[in-house]
Amino acid sequence: MSNLSDKSNPSADGWWSQLKPHQRLVFIVATLAWLFDCLDQQLFNLARNPAMAALLEPGADTKFYGGIATAIFVLGWATGGMIFGSLGDRFGRAKMLAVTVLLYSLATGLSALAGFPHFPTIAQALNLNAIPALKDLSPHYLDFTIFRFLTGLGVGGVFGLAVALVADTVPGHVRPRALGVLQSFSAVGNVAAGIIGLVIALTALGKDPNYWMWLFVIGALPAFLVATIQLKMKEPQAWIEARDRATAQGKKSGSYGDLFSHPTWRRHSLLGMILSCAGVIGLWGIGVFSTDLVGDIITQSFTASGATPEEVTKGKQVWGSLNLLFFNIGAFAGMLAFTRVTERLGRKPAFRFFFIGALVVTVFVFQMLGKVGGKWDILWMAPLMGFFQLSVFAGFSIYLPELFPTRLRATGVSFCYNVGRYVAASGPLTLAYLAKKLADKAAVEATAAGGNVALAKIDAFRDAASWMCLIFLLGIIVLPFLPETKGQPLPED
Repeated sequence: MSNLSDKSNPSADGWWSQLKPHQRLVFIVATLAWLFDCLDQQLFNLARNPAMAALLEPGADTKFYGGIATAIFVLGWATGGMIFGSLGDRFGRAKMLAVTVLLYSLATGLSALAGFPHFPTIAQALNLNAIPALKDLSPHYLDFTIFRFLTGLGVGGVFGLAVALVADTVPGHVRPRALGVLQSFSAVGNVAAGIIGLVIALTALGKDPNYWMWLFVIGALPAFLVATIQLKMKEPQAWIEARDRATAQGKKSGSYGDLFSHPTWRRHSLLGMILSCAGVIGLWGIGVFSTDLVGDIITQSFTASGATPEEVTKGKQVWGSLNLLFFNIGAFAGMLAFTRVTERLGRKPAFRFFFIGALVVTVFVFQMLGKVGGKWDILWMAPLMGFFQLSVFAGFSIYLPELFPTRLRATGVSFCYNVGRYVAASGPLTLAYLAKKLADKAAVEATAAGGNVALAKIDAFRDAASWMCLIFLLGIIVLPFLPETKGQPLPED
């Protein structure tokens, strides 16, 4: 077996003191890679709407094309996870982690260049506007989506590599706590994005309609982490031994053929993918679009009070950043809570409880946000939703590595966590399409009845998101078919 189980020390109290210096370095670097990865994701969510307004032709549906840009980013994420998970098992987790961090940092920086009107565009060089479906789109918007896809490739590779790296490095009895804390720090990256957005909104930068470009410049900074990874990190001994053992036995590390030819690993891969898909679609198909709902609520509130267009824009920036900030404060607490619950009750009971909570709470928040205490609802509803929606991601970091052997661990984890994103990429598109259909219907009805069309469209968006919440049931349905791994060592073949 490649690691001790957590059974020898269920509480894992003082887990940090039980790590050797190199194990601490591995944990810190892997955690920072994932933290900056999540910072990048959330900066995109903050920049999406102003970027669409700047890059699209006047009158274009910014929500619809913002959904397309998000879907393309998620598709890149899924593809990167598939590629780099396998490469990590073959050539080393630390090496590939360095590559993925560098890729998403550089591509994020390039996303800012899409906003420069005289910057030569890739779309023009490739003559993409000659394609009938793309002929009416700005070349700068097309460049933006290309850069977001490349960013997604790097972002998608980080999770599986970071989790496998830590799982193979730390002692088994502290592994669940270490992985839960690693995932919890993703919320720190998200909170940092909220603070950055808030600072920009409250300073002179917030008056610049192209402030979104600065968000992408900031997102490029994690490239400096690559130097630390390359100079200080070495591959886990467990991975080296598994690689050598697999070679001696004629087996392949990082092989999708081996992953799916073995009945147990195939079953774990497919069921783990479905489990992950529920959480990923819940977040990227519903949760991240709470920022759009907040923007609509703030626009209505400020406009009704007689605010100027500049005050409305600043209000949307401030409250959108606060929404992200408080959402992820709740997420940090939720992931730590999930870690405790899974250590005490088991992996499957924890998933069941938090998926049910995510379903109930997300519907409640989307239906009631702004109706109880106006914009102040954001300060307590956002963390409540973040607590349940993001909690299950701590479960993915703890549970998925326990389903696969060392030679296939990064491959299996990346498959489960990222292949579901090919399906999850339909989430933003489905929400955008459903919201548009319901909004068009609501607008016609409101006009006929002499009602408020803008409020009718907001309510249609609430309903679309609420229907999407049924995806959380998928995570509950698949649980009986998966093994309980609490107290078990990491598997080998």
